[in-house]
Amino acid sequence: MIEYVEQNKQRFLDELLSLLRIPSISANSQHKKDMVACANAVKSSLLAAGADKAAIIETAGHPIVYGEKITDPDFPTVLVYGHYDVQPADPLELWHSGPFEPTIKDGKIYARGACDDKGQFYMHVKALELMVQNNLLKTNIKFCIEGEEEIGSPNLAKFVESNKELLKCDVILISDTAMISMDTPSIDTGVRGLSYIEVEVTGANRDLHSGVYGGAVANPATVLAKMIASCHDDNNHITIPGFYDDVLEATNEERNLLGMAPFDEATYTADLGIDALHGEKGYTTNERTGIRPTLEVNGIWGGYTGEGSKTVLPSKASAKISARLVPNQSSTKITALLLDHFKKIAPAGVSVKVTEHHGGEPYLTPINSNAYQAAAKAIEKSFGKMPVPVRGGGSIPICSLFEKELGVKIVFMGFGLDSDNLHSPNEKYDIFNYYKGIETIPYFHKYFAELSK
Repeated sequence: MIEYVEQNKQRFLDELLSLLRIPSISANSQHKKDMVACANAVKSSLLAAGADKAAIIETAGHPIVYGEKITDPDFPTVLVYGHYDVQPADPLELWHSGPFEPTIKDGKIYARGACDDKGQFYMHVKALELMVQNNLLKTNIKFCIEGEEEIGSPNLAKFVESNKELLKCDVILISDTAMISMDTPSIDTGVRGLSYIEVEVTGANRDLHSGVYGGAVANPATVLAKMIASCHDDNNHITIPGFYDDVLEATNEERNLLGMAPFDEATYTADLGIDALHGEKGYTTNERTGIRPTLEVNGIWGGYTGEGSKTVLPSKASAKISARLVPNQSSTKITALLLDHFKKIAPAGVSVKVTEHHGGEPYLTPINSNAYQAAAKAIEKSFGKMPVPVRGGGSIPICSLFEKELGVKIVFMGFGLDSDNLHSPNEKYDIFNYYKGIETIPYFHKYFAELSK
């Protein structure tokens, strides 16, 4: 494994850099041609790696790339899921190099999509090549690489429902998560769900002179700020009635396992440039970002934000707000709760419009399955130590969909780091992690085949 990676490492890197140069931003219609170009690049890479076939499948939105390598019908089948679309790169002025001009610095690739998820799904493409070239395949491998994950996968459900036989498998393998560190490898045993809304508060029918009208008319920006602030108490506990009703509380055993994961508060805060941590009272940082639900403002705007001053009382103010959900919480139920809550708490003098965006369900995977044990053994083989089971803080909305439609479990084998600036300026991915993933993934296929006999 290591030898083949070493012999081809520059080519593996160059191929990833080429993929990262494509600005495949699914949220922006101006990049529709780039999305098609990226899908074609993924298809070509699968065929070059040894896939028997690969195809671009059109949807009502951006295309899905499907590929497969069927070694033996009697072998177990692994479905690899990933996404080739990326987040918008804004704010561009905060990048120290072009987001689609991949730059290597201190052993890290800086580019949008470097870790989320081009760098991570491409490890599986190169792992396929490694196994094909070295006659190591003991599984069948299928690929489902979509182009809409960053906008909530609106067309994936229909694709999966219509192609159950095509996607039939024994396990789904996803690399779109993180490890604690390369010194302390870990496996995510689940991810949180998501509920995403937008709140717009409207006061007067136009922007007003803040001297003439200030103090006499409700200021939508102030009202919105107060509404948002009221959603947490002094212990950073969410105050929305019913929000915690369905939360599956983590067991003491799970909390103890999380406690085994090393955490250096000084390093954590220094990396973020802050002097203190902030979160729900009674829980550690690892618990707050894994086993607890949250409510956060993702963007807020209103009034004059240009250069210099303009003394206005804004007519409108808006915010984008998301909740991360834990097992047993329903994104549909929480979204309805949020929509109703923000309408109810609006004071007289303003009107409130609340819009639902996208959501997804939380997901847990068992750690006693053959697939999880194969992943743990693979990581132990390449890292020299057993991985720590942890819960991921992010969301992969399609997990529950896949399990419902295909009837199989998901295993997460992420090689990113929480500090990789996902969705932020200067997203990065360690070259070491990239190569380590290519080295480790074939061990998963080996052990999964052995444990499935």
